[in-house]
Parts: sequence; structure tokens; C-alpha cells
Amino acid sequence: MGDTGGRQQCPQCPRQEPAPMSRLALYALVVCVLSVAAAVVSFVQGSWLGVVWVLLAGLSSNMTWYYVRRGRAASAAHQNR
Repeated sequence: MGDTGGRQQCPQCPRQEPAPMSRLALYALVVCVLSVAAAVVSFVQGSWLGVVWVLLAGLSSNMTWYYVRRGRAASAAHQNR
């Protein structure tokens, strides 16, 4: 444990905060949540169009994980330089 505030000891010291989520990952997450909500509404109304929304939710979920992992790998590579 130590003091995490104030000025840093050296300019090469790694930051202790987690890397922020990339903008593309955030957009894909929003699309995933909205498509799940649309699928629920479609199925409640008795429409089979909800299947398309479920497929879109799966695709956007995979995109979210891809962009999050890509951002973490880029952050780790940047810290190792």
C-alpha cells in the first residue's frame, strides 16, 4: 500500500488506474444492451423478429469482448515498452 496521490516518483512509473474502456467497446456494449431489450419486447409481443435481435446481441457481445481485450493488450504492450 502506498500513497497514490500527488506527483509521481518517476515519469516511467506505470499508472495504477485501470485502462479506460475503448469507445468502440462502449458502443458495442450499448448496442448489445439495446438489442437484448428489443428482443425481450419482440418476444413479449409474440413476434419472431426477436430472433434477429438475439443474433445482433450475440454479435455485439462478441465485438465488445474483442475490443476490450484488444485495448488491454495494447495497454500492456505500451507499458512494457
